[in-house]
Amino acid sequence: MASEAQTASGYIKHHLQNWTFGQHPDGHWGFAHDAMEAKAMGFNAIHVDTMFWSVALGLIFIWLFRKAAAKATADTPGGLQNFVEWVVEFIDTSVRGSFTGKNDLVAPMALTIFIWVFLMNFMDLIPVDWLPAVAGQIGHRVFGVDPHHVYFKVVPSTDPNATFGMSLAVFVLMLYYSVKIKGFGGFAGELTLHPFSSKNMVLQAVFIPVNFLLEFVSLLAKPLSLSLRLYGNMYAGEMIFILIAMMYSGGWVTGAFGGLLQLGWAIFHILIITLQAFIFMTLTIVYMDMAHQTSEGH
Repeated sequence: MASEAQTASGYIKHHLQNWTFGQHPDGHWGFAHDAMEAKAMGFNAIHVDTMFWSVALGLIFIWLFRKAAAKATADTPGGLQNFVEWVVEFIDTSVRGSFTGKNDLVAPMALTIFIWVFLMNFMDLIPVDWLPAVAGQIGHRVFGVDPHHVYFKVVPSTDPNATFGMSLAVFVLMLYYSVKIKGFGGFAGELTLHPFSSKNMVLQAVFIPVNFLLEFVSLLAKPLSLSLRLYGNMYAGEMIFILIAMMYSGGWVTGAFGGLLQLGWAIFHILIITLQAFIFMTLTIVYMDMAHQTSEGH
């Protein structure tokens, strides 16, 4: 809950600041105590909270699905098995509808992306003050750190480093299979011989740099749009939860109204977090399908 002694601006900035570890300007390594120190650490700094929750949620996903697989039965299935089977069937239908090539990697990757991104987004439904408050108390009691200097963002998908990391991984796979399936010459041809083409060699020579510019921009737009769409939607949702949480410090009337707003936004946000996971997965499947299409398939 927002502290009365803390300004609204300070409260928002505190919740939007990652727990950062890196090298300080004087050469020693440690955690940043404020946004300025985190910025001074530069590119090599690590957002510990993003890494922690990303790995933890990934392990939860593996544990749940492994548990369902280990206890799978042909008799009357339990609730977990029913859920996992429904998710797997849903992913399988999505892949069959969007992916026309042959690659045993695509379906497992789509399943991993959907569940992993959904779990990351789901953390946005946890009240914004709960886990950061626990982290602040642990930091104060165990390490003697001022709770206001303990930062703990719990929604990895509100960190562009996480969304860009996932999109770049998809982008690298797309490039790899584009070259593997089409050959380097075929992939280069896609970038230089489309969309403008001519049988006249002189005109074709003129079109090649234009085509390359257009196709290269389109190629780079894929990981950018994939990452920024997820990041932007989740960041906006988190910001709304933070603004609603500030209402609790304004008295019981404002707090009660804030509680109704929080409930309404949380219900609506369930659709958003699911939709964003689905969009990220679907675009990944589409990009992989494009990587497997040869010139005959265009």
